[in-house]
Amino acid sequence: MAVPTFAEVQEAADRIAPYIRRTPLLFSRSLSDMAGGEVWLKPECLQITGSFKLRGAFNAILSLTPEQREQGVIAYSTGNHGQAIAWAADVLNVNATIVMPADAPKNKVQKALAKGAKVVQYDRMTQSREAIGMQLLAETGATLIPPGDSPAVLAAQGTVALEALQDLPAATRNQLALFAAPCGGGGMMAGCNLTLQALSPGTRRVAVEPAAFDDTVRSLASGTREHNAKSAQSICDALQAVTPAQLPFTINQPLLGQAISVNDNEVLAAMRFALEDLRLVVEPGGAVALAALLAGKLPLHGASAVIVLSGANVDMPLLVQALA
Repeated sequence: MAVPTFAEVQEAADRIAPYIRRTPLLFSRSLSDMAGGEVWLKPECLQITGSFKLRGAFNAILSLTPEQREQGVIAYSTGNHGQAIAWAADVLNVNATIVMPADAPKNKVQKALAKGAKVVQYDRMTQSREAIGMQLLAETGATLIPPGDSPAVLAAQGTVALEALQDLPAATRNQLALFAAPCGGGGMMAGCNLTLQALSPGTRRVAVEPAAFDDTVRSLASGTREHNAKSAQSICDALQAVTPAQLPFTINQPLLGQAISVNDNEVLAAMRFALEDLRLVVEPGGAVALAALLAGKLPLHGASAVIVLSGANVDMPLLVQALA
């Protein structure tokens, strides 16, 4: 796999612009006061499908040849990537098959089905989504679009940081100290690293993971891709990667400043804060960077930061739990 370049991020921004929502950049006075710095939020929870994943989905399908589109696409996903592929495929009139775990949030499964995708479910404890995806690929001749190991997907995820930098006030943009985002397989962070390295190389970049799925934390420390235990559990369903995806880790290893983790209670507190103070619905995996900030794990010391809220697709019972 070729490592995408910042030029490809810019090309992706132009390609997907007619199909996605350019989410706003929001300044939070309350968060700034609490964190002791200037806090800006990039709410990808307001994206059309409720997740940043739509960016990569459209760019990947739009990059296919007409012949490849005719054969259809296959994606494996804990939910948001699959839902995004289903949406983009429906808009572009492409057949899509999504491989999703049996315990994926029902709303994510239902939304993929509603867009006409075929959903194949599996047991994440005993089966490999990658193996199922490759088997379907061999049977159908479709194109596999993985959530991490796709240059087209990663390039488009880098548009999250590109938009944020473009929308920051000039004075803040020139002195942005911190960019923090959720991390599962590492795809969004990898794409954003390409953008930040090109436009704001002095900005410190931090990936945030659930404590039970801290594979990037451990992988950066050891220098090799570490794996999470099959028995690991977290409410952050969107961030339950087995190991950092290969291509994202190739990018993130030299460019990430740090990876940290937060526990489920810190995530629930962040979800509640987002709803009560910011008036935003944020799913557990989308709230981990905010959770790290609220827990004091991202000290600003008067500097400025961009925090990504990456998704909004939470089942109602879990949202009620966050508010309880």
